[in-house]
Amino acid sequence: MLRKGATVGNIALDVRSYSHVIGGVEAKPEAYIERISPTSGRVIARFAEGTAETAAAAIAEARSAFDQGPWPRLSGQERSRVLMRAALAIRERKEELARIDSEEVGKPIRLARNDIEGVIGHFEFAAALALQVHGDAHSNLGPQYTGMVMREPVGVVGMITAWNFPALTYSQKVPYALAAGCTVVLKPSEFTSGSALEISRLLLECGVPTGALNVVTGYGSPVGEALVDSPDVDFISFTGSTATGQRIAAAAANTTKRSSLELGGKGANVVFADADLDDAIDGALFAVFFNSGQVCVSGSRLIVQDSVADEFVARLAERARQLRVGDPGDESTQLGPLIHNIQAEKVLGLIASARSEGADLVMGGERLSEGAYAGGSFIAPTIFDRVTPEMTIFRQEIFGPVLSVVRFSDESEALALANDTEYGLSNAVWTKNVDVAMRMVHGMRAGTVWVNTSTDIGPQMPYGGVGASGYGREMGRAGLDEFTELKTCLIHTGKRAPFLPFAD
Repeated sequence: MLRKGATVGNIALDVRSYSHVIGGVEAKPEAYIERISPTSGRVIARFAEGTAETAAAAIAEARSAFDQGPWPRLSGQERSRVLMRAALAIRERKEELARIDSEEVGKPIRLARNDIEGVIGHFEFAAALALQVHGDAHSNLGPQYTGMVMREPVGVVGMITAWNFPALTYSQKVPYALAAGCTVVLKPSEFTSGSALEISRLLLECGVPTGALNVVTGYGSPVGEALVDSPDVDFISFTGSTATGQRIAAAAANTTKRSSLELGGKGANVVFADADLDDAIDGALFAVFFNSGQVCVSGSRLIVQDSVADEFVARLAERARQLRVGDPGDESTQLGPLIHNIQAEKVLGLIASARSEGADLVMGGERLSEGAYAGGSFIAPTIFDRVTPEMTIFRQEIFGPVLSVVRFSDESEALALANDTEYGLSNAVWTKNVDVAMRMVHGMRAGTVWVNTSTDIGPQMPYGGVGASGYGREMGRAGLDEFTELKTCLIHTGKRAPFLPFAD
């Protein structure tokens, strides 16, 4: 059911209405959640509001599909073909999927298209991995023994995804789990469920069998809780806040299920005086303002060497003032709105704390609400200089377009500042000295460290964090291995020698 006619910029905001996808069919609910555009304040989509009973029905479908259905029993080649067909189908609908994410997130359309290209890459890589699920053989256990270590699908996987990269986060989980032979029940964010539902329908059309992939939309309570609490779910894959991840880990322990948690971050961009400053400025700008700062790998702490700090901050601010904030459907827009007003007010509160704690406001710091910004949750790109580790904006994840600049004198101080956080998702180092770069890489407590770049990644590279940023890995071979269990098999040939204590 569509309500037509509303527009923002050049994006048609037809009100898209979605049902759950359970057992290969659409399950219509009694209630819906309305998605309000972060750009205009208008309704742009309606998602089914799931209940604990809805989640239980989806879990039952996934359980049956795993225990009795064909998907876990197909050859790797057969599963690979399905995933490759899906990659082609997604490419055919790239523009539509990009516009859905752009509307729902408030993401600039150019960035949304890049996200869908990333989605396609993950499906292609997962399709290749489906051909390579293998274990080990051991022939050195003695002449009558052969040992095998096999990888088998972990079972039913419950997935809970975040709102900031809906399609991309989906693709970092679902195709890898399917490649391993698992079945899936997914709960996407209640704010940005559209692309997950659309891609899931494509997967079913491309050959994923009934019950192997189910989507239940709704709130974390009750839908997400039902996935975590159910004894019929074998594994939980979660992307979201650290606080929620900690609750999920504790609850999953009650049914002794494994979990993988991709949580918050407080990334450091460390710039040494010998760096290519043009590259570092460009990288720092992108790292903190990409997706309006709503990125777990955001480089929200700029740690820059004293001798170049004044020049670096001045040039960075000059570039930041040229950023175009506006309608995400406009091809020239570089920053869109924040996801909703609650997030905007949270960011404004952290900006206020930085001012009261003595940070120097270089630029920004205000909400944009006049003219074209009316009705949206827009925050101006903001830079604070001379931030210290005691300040709230140094320590707390902001999830908005706010940069904290800290100055350092030498390498040891830079490393100490980078590690002075509970988070450990990602950092970046900018220097032309390979010795310094590698010492920083080895010394940083983070799942990913970039050198002379930032926020770049490919499907071949594992991704995840340490500390308050979670555990487990997505993407790469490790991303497939997360969805498998190891099984050991020891084969004896010939007559077995008797165990001496029981021998005649």
